[in-house]
Amino acid sequence: MDNIYEQLRRDEGVRLLPYADSVGKLTIGVGRNLTDVGITQDEATMLLTNDVTKVTNQLAELLPWFGALDAVRAGALVNMGFNLGVVGLLSFHNTLTCIEFGQWDNAAAAMLSSKWAGQVGARATRLAEQIRTGTWQ
Repeated sequence: MDNIYEQLRRDEGVRLLPYADSVGKLTIGVGRNLTDVGITQDEATMLLTNDVTKVTNQLAELLPWFGALDAVRAGALVNMGFNLGVVGLLSFHNTLTCIEFGQWDNAAAAMLSSKWAGQVGARATRLAEQIRTGTWQ
C-alpha cells in the first residue's frame, strides 16, 4: 500500500494551500476535493487541535508570562490569537500589558474599545468577560 501513497503524491501533487483544480474544484492536500467532498468531523477536529497547539506554543514563546496565566485567561488569549493570528494579537499592547500585571478590568476595557471588538461583536464581549472574571464564557 505504500506505493499508492507515493503514486498519488506524484500524480496529484501535494498542495498545502487551497487551489482550483483542472475543472475548477477547490482542492487541497493530495487532491482533496473540498468543493464536493469537504472534510470530515474528525479532520476538522484534527485541524483545530493542530491550530490551537500552534497558537498556544507561539504565545508561550513570545509572552514569557503566558505560562503563569490560569487556563481560562490563557484560553481567551488563544482564542484571540486563533482569530487575529498571533502577530495581530501582539498588536494589543495595552491589553497584553494589563493582562501581564493582572489588571483584568483594564484589560477587558481595552479589548472592548478596540477595532477588533467592533468586528467580532459578541465574541469580544465574551472574551473580555472571560479575562475580567477568570471564568469560561
